[in-house]
Amino acid sequence: MKLVECVPNFSEGQRLDVVAAIARAMARPNVRILDIHADPDHNRSVITCAGEPRAAMEAAYHGIAEAARRIDLTRHQGQHPFIGAADVVPFVPLEDTTMDEAVTLARELGQRVGDELGLPVYLYAEAALRPERRALENIRRGGYAALRAGIGRDPRWEPDFGPARVGPAGAVVIGARDILIAFNVYLTTDDVAIAKRIARAVRHSSGGLRYVKALGMKVRGLAQVSMNLTNYRRTPIARVVELIRREAQRYGVAIHHTELVGLAPMDAFLDAARWYLQLDDFRGAEQVLEPRLTEAFWRPTRDLWHWALTPAHPHPGGAAIAIHSAAMALALLAKMLARRGDKAAAEQARTYAAHCQALAEADAWTVWAWAQQEQPRASQPDPHAVQQARATCEEAQAWARAQIPPRTPGARWDWDLALDLLRWSTARLAALPTESPEV
Repeated sequence: MKLVECVPNFSEGQRLDVVAAIARAMARPNVRILDIHADPDHNRSVITCAGEPRAAMEAAYHGIAEAARRIDLTRHQGQHPFIGAADVVPFVPLEDTTMDEAVTLARELGQRVGDELGLPVYLYAEAALRPERRALENIRRGGYAALRAGIGRDPRWEPDFGPARVGPAGAVVIGARDILIAFNVYLTTDDVAIAKRIARAVRHSSGGLRYVKALGMKVRGLAQVSMNLTNYRRTPIARVVELIRREAQRYGVAIHHTELVGLAPMDAFLDAARWYLQLDDFRGAEQVLEPRLTEAFWRPTRDLWHWALTPAHPHPGGAAIAIHSAAMALALLAKMLARRGDKAAAEQARTYAAHCQALAEADAWTVWAWAQQEQPRASQPDPHAVQQARATCEEAQAWARAQIPPRTPGARWDWDLALDLLRWSTARLAALPTESPEV
């Protein structure tokens, strides 16, 4: 199965209702949202999703569109450099996907965003069309203010796609790259000048470690060295942390704590454990309990029932469970239709099921936004997801009733169960209150 990861960075980390709305927009069939990291000090969010390549591109497009609609950069304040509401959108090839395929996705998405959303698009990393744009910092240097001043005048700001003009949503940088780890180190001082000196010492561009990009800034009252580690295998996290520790000692400070932004591969941290604990014969994941249990007992997480019935992040509410019940019913119909050789009908049932699964996830992100409040109140379902799910269920019901049921008693029992569950889900969704949530 081909998989690609997409890790869009959005210039909003304070208004969680906006972050949740973007996540809901990205919830699409055959894509799973894996993580949301919202940072109020950087005023930036990272939403990590993964799925089939074309589906991931669709999720990214809708996330960009929602961000452009909701984020006004003329009012934006935050520590992190930015030029766009949807600031950076990288594709990372995973299982059975090549870098060339990820580059194709990035370029296709860039053209679509430029043509349909009217946003300037710059391609970076492996997808770059101009060599000077391979490095993200070269594109983003000067930030939104430089973009506004230069676009349409300075050849440096000539976009790869879209118009040579900019509005309050700014521009979008889209690319394809290998796995990157966003990692921050906080110091026991509020002196940002020290963080900037340490960042200069560790980043590759100023003579530091290869595959390290670093900036110094002040976050939550502490000096922070904010980093992107572009090849954790060649330059391990532990080596970076130890260099920062030694540089900090020069200024009489220490490491306060560290922070991981978004997701990272497990072997990056197994490598850190091997280094710090001096585990010379450590066999990595082979000696870690949880991966071995998963390998032995766990069914694939794409099984529809797993997400609905196990504790997960975000925690699904009642609406999500009802929508997922419909998805499970349709998945059962798809299996039965496939068994009797009706490929077209089975594919239609799978399409309905995938749509319901995406809508259930969209509703769950509304629940997530409510839960992040300082004083959480009783959550409301996402009205758009519920209304779309109800319409999908009604359409699927009519379609299912038109299919020829099986003749054998056991198969007929399964068939009737699926129809009953689909009918129940539709009725429960119709009875659900759908006031717009006030997050």
